[in-house]
Amino acid sequence: MREASSYARIYAVVRRIPRGRVATYGQVALLAGLPGQARQVGYALNAMPAEDTAPWHRVINAKGMISARGDPQWEDYQRHLLEAEGVEFDANERIDLGRYQWRSGGA
Repeated sequence: MREASSYARIYAVVRRIPRGRVATYGQVALLAGLPGQARQVGYALNAMPAEDTAPWHRVINAKGMISARGDPQWEDYQRHLLEAEGVEFDANERIDLGRYQWRSGGA
């Protein structure tokens, strides 16, 4: 049951990330009250029900990159969704966190 509660808090944070902004896994974990548990955020997003509308695609790694997945098509899809929101990638496949990272006021 604790996992379900943690996942709900993670999803609530992700829903707050505005269009055209990104947050890191670690940032989401901190805001969800799970400091140091960035991997837990990844697990939660992977387990998110298909009908959930939380903008999972706005969560990236601390290097400003889309994290690798078992199916690279998901990485392409995530990039497509971010670019559709105006998020730009540099030649090294990175997002400028100084420009696009969400400033929640809490982290």
